[in-house]
Order: sequence, then structure tokens, then C-alpha cells
Amino acid sequence: MNLDLVAQEPSKPDAYDVIIIGGGPSGGSAAIYTARADLSTLVIDKGLTAGALGMASKIANFPGLPDPVEGAGLVHRIRDQARSFGATFIDEKVLRTDLEGDLKQVWTGTGGHKGRAVIIATGAMGRTRRFPGEDRLLGRGVSYCATCDGAFFRDQSVAVAGSNDEAADEALTLTRFASAVHVLNPTPEFNAPEGLVEELRAHDKVTIHPSTRIAEIVGEDQVEGIDIVEQGEEKTLEVEGVFIYLQGNLPVTDFLGEEVSISEDGCLIVDENFQTNIDGVFAVGDVLCKHVKQAVIAAAEGVEAAIVVDRYLHGREEFRPDWSR
Repeated sequence: MNLDLVAQEPSKPDAYDVIIIGGGPSGGSAAIYTARADLSTLVIDKGLTAGALGMASKIANFPGLPDPVEGAGLVHRIRDQARSFGATFIDEKVLRTDLEGDLKQVWTGTGGHKGRAVIIATGAMGRTRRFPGEDRLLGRGVSYCATCDGAFFRDQSVAVAGSNDEAADEALTLTRFASAVHVLNPTPEFNAPEGLVEELRAHDKVTIHPSTRIAEIVGEDQVEGIDIVEQGEEKTLEVEGVFIYLQGNLPVTDFLGEEVSISEDGCLIVDENFQTNIDGVFAVGDVLCKHVKQAVIAAAEGVEAAIVVDRYLHGREEFRPDWSR
């Protein structure tokens, strides 16, 4: 279990002031400001290394940090600062939302949460391609949420594709139900906290396949297996379930349905105050498809949105600039 990311809510309120979806530099920085403004703040994030910054091996140009730091270490610092002001972080994947009305609702694999305002900071790590057989067998053995669907695979063999802490944590979740868990790591090493990786390696139900990619998911009405390429060698694994946690470079908006306005390129559309077409719903960071992808810019957008949210929740409909002529 990844103890750094999984946080139990000591006393969950009926509704948070702010729910932030995404815990990278944008979401984490927004949480610092909303929590410090005494707004009850919930941050829902898939994992420390699920985003672009968390995956970076070295950051050397973040203001105030003269020595290079791992991306995951920088995200950890931002989160710790937000926690120090009272923000709550939970390690979950958002599945769907209902953002209309005064109370916004956000659902994960373990339940729902309500908030008066929402900040979307999910980044642009969405997948750009699907595997042959994936779409056809979605819901018939193909899944993106072990917390939601793991119990359907009791005493069966499953595969998990991914290299970050989300993939590792979900693989461990599956060991509660499945008879065997094959972890298909597309890279030679995991990009996840060492303690989590060691727990995965030590589990007797887990088999790790390094440098392995999926070629095809096979089956007629249900998943029957997967064709893989493991370190250059073609193989077939007989599994009944495939859980996919891979990344690409598309904005992550799949959980939003058609509620929020999205451009032809798949980017969220916001005004000068980072508000979407829905009152009380804001978006920041790479999910907006800005030309420059830098952690410091994403953090600044999170801060600006947090200040606007504070004013929004206190009834200041018009957001005037802090400067004047």
C-alpha cells in the first residue's frame, strides 16, 4: 500500500468548499492557496508519478530550488505544504462528474464527493492510441479501474499494463481477488516509489514482465488472453482481465462527459479567470493545452485559479484585478 498517497479522511464533510481533480503542480499549488484561505479542500489524484512532473527524473529550474530535485520529490513537497494548511489528498481515479448546480458531484471507484467549486487540473497524459481488441472488449475483461472491477476477477488471472505508482497500487489491489497478476511494464524499471515496487516484487501472486508491450487483446465475447512482446520476444498470456494504466499526451478529460466545453483538439476552454462554461468549475495547467509546458507556469495558474475560487465562493461575481491605474 502506498502510504504517502492514500489518506483517510478523518471527518468527511457533507460538501467540500473546493474539490481539485489532479494533484500535480497546478492542483497542488491551488490546494495550498484554497486550504490556507480556510476553504475545505479535497484533492483527488491518481498517484504521485501519474503526471508529467511526477515522472520527471530531474527538475533544475524550479524557482527557489537551486539544487536539482526529482519530479516526484517536488510534487511531494507541494502536497506536504498543502496538507500543512489542512488540504486532504486521496489516491483515487475520478470516473465521472455532475458539475451543474450549486453542489458539484465527483465520483471515484470508492464513492462520491460533493463540492461547491471544482478545479480541474488533470494534465495532458491521456493515451493517444488503443490496442487492437481494447474497445471491443471494454467492460468484458478490459478495465481502467481495479478498485471498481477487481472483485469480478476472483480466482482468475489478470494483467496490469503500466509503470507508475497507479499501476503498481492497482496491481496490489487485484492480488486480493485474482489468482495471478501479470504486471506488464513497458519500461525496464518502474517509475514508482521504491517501497511500493518492493511490495509488488515480494507478492507471491505477482509476476513482473519488464520491457513489455501489449500487441493485441484477444477474445470473442470476453477477454481470453493478450499477445505481448516481452524484451523483443512475442508471447501470449492467458488472462481473463486486462487493466490498463498507460499514458500519452492528450488532455485528460474522459471523465467529464459532455458537460464542459472542449475544443476540437480536446482541450478545456476557459475564460481569463480560468472558469469553464459552467459556473464554479475551473481548469488549469496542461489540460488547457498551453504552448509552454512548465511546472512553474502550471503552479502559477493553480494559484490564480485558487484566488478566483475564493472570491467566487464569497460572492464576488466580478473578478477585478488587484492592480488599478
